[in-house]
Amino acid sequence: MSQLWSPAVRELTPYVPGEQPRERLIKLNTNENPYPPAPGVEAVLRDFPADHLRLYPDPESRALRQALAHEYGVEPEQVFVGNGSDEVLALAFQAFFCHNRPLEMPATTYSFYPVYCRLYGIERRPLPLDNQWRVDLEAFTSDSAGAIFANPNAPTAHGHCRDAIASLLERITECVVLVDEAYVDFGGESVVPLVASYPNLLVTGTFSKSRSLAGLRLGYAIGSRELIEGLERVKDSFNSYPIDSLASAIGIAALEDRKHFDACRGKVIATRERTIRRLNELGFEILPSQANFVLVEHPDFDAAQLFVGLRERGILVRHFNTDALRNFLRISIGTDDEMDSLLEALEILCG
Repeated sequence: MSQLWSPAVRELTPYVPGEQPRERLIKLNTNENPYPPAPGVEAVLRDFPADHLRLYPDPESRALRQALAHEYGVEPEQVFVGNGSDEVLALAFQAFFCHNRPLEMPATTYSFYPVYCRLYGIERRPLPLDNQWRVDLEAFTSDSAGAIFANPNAPTAHGHCRDAIASLLERITECVVLVDEAYVDFGGESVVPLVASYPNLLVTGTFSKSRSLAGLRLGYAIGSRELIEGLERVKDSFNSYPIDSLASAIGIAALEDRKHFDACRGKVIATRERTIRRLNELGFEILPSQANFVLVEHPDFDAAQLFVGLRERGILVRHFNTDALRNFLRISIGTDDEMDSLLEALEILCG
């Protein structure tokens, strides 16, 4: 550990992303979409004028914000964009949660949230999930710096309906409630329509999952103009040109192809349900999923050993070595052929 680092940096425990293997594996560990992005994306990559890259991009990303506003039925002034939803979340932590009160979040959720708390010196108040492994909305209080949770939650995959989150917003009015909708397109119910009624609601989303653009890094937030301005103030104090011209053009092309979007997410949902049925037949216990992954455990087999056994057979899933999740595997939904290979391997390992 370098003595040249700032003291706060020496104390950080960074986020550990899912493995990106160099060898050829069936990759079911990072919740990527198994299908390619919209055909219009390839056209942008082919036809984008290289000469445009000598110029700085639009610092306000107006065209992309307009496209997102059209997609979600809001005004462009209610939209913020960043390099992946992780960057948007980081800016939101700075803009809204740095108070002398704890930030409330589920005890089991996206593991980047605690990392941001440590980075920005924010006290975290973890709230246990309920007895069905769902985010307990009743546990959130107004005596906090704010509230954040993924809906559907990661890695448990359960999502609350819009009415349930509206009830939470009726109780919590004096601080920001951030709902992370990275996985909502695979069976959840978006709360973006609630933004018009609740000025303290911020909804974040990503192009990485349902738009098949994880390699591009493009995310967004939707909220009241008051909240978007707060994000802009932080962004413009850090990086006033966050979205490059090519990424903006690709994002717009992805948004314009609703037919491709619906077809891809429909295939993922159908494969998920088929996989759940087969896993049940193998004796696995599976949490209900509204995401493009499932969280599973087997009462008779150790999850860590199954993880190793699958890796030896060329299949990579995610195992979280934490007290709450040690017995579980998180399995991303791939193509039907990829899931058949997974199931065949599990038949051998659990036979």
